[in-house]
Amino acid sequence: MNKITTIYAESTPNPESMKFVTNQYLLQNASVDYRTADSAMDSPLASKLFEFPFVNGVFISNNYVTVTKRTEDDWNELTPILKDFVKSYLEADLQIVSTEKIQHINALEGNPIVVRIKQILKEYVQPAVEQDGGAITFQSFEEATGTVKVNLQGSCSGCPSSLITLKNGIENLLTRMLPEVKTVEAVSM
Repeated sequence: MNKITTIYAESTPNPESMKFVTNQYLLQNASVDYRTADSAMDSPLASKLFEFPFVNGVFISNNYVTVTKRTEDDWNELTPILKDFVKSYLEADLQIVSTEKIQHINALEGNPIVVRIKQILKEYVQPAVEQDGGAITFQSFEEATGTVKVNLQGSCSGCPSSLITLKNGIENLLTRMLPEVKTVEAVSM
């Protein structure tokens, strides 16, 4: 039985990024972000997208793929190409992310530090960020370095004061409440 996939493109606050939303889950309750083709080796979908010369970044989460293009390229030309590609890829039922990467993501979900980081972000940070028209989502936690990576979206993405908010607000809060956290970094979409 053929899988019918619908895709629509949605602009983002970043003029170089376009969100391609689908009617099926790609990753449930998780996300992956790739800034280079070399970093995308654990995602067959992202690797294929990086074969397009205009692709500078790929973010996959829930039911969408956000593609970042080169500045000189035009979304009017690229959007139909990417919509067709993502639709064909999904209808072929090809792997989105490697099994190993999914296992790694699931292992993080069981990590009590990660659970606590997400609770703190949800309770203390998200309400303030949402009030300003933005969003923040947990990306990853590297235990070896104590580094938390978050996605700043909406009005927070590219905002001149976002670095101050990140370091003076979010990082101070997390390092005070969790001694395992040493630094917080933003991963742009």
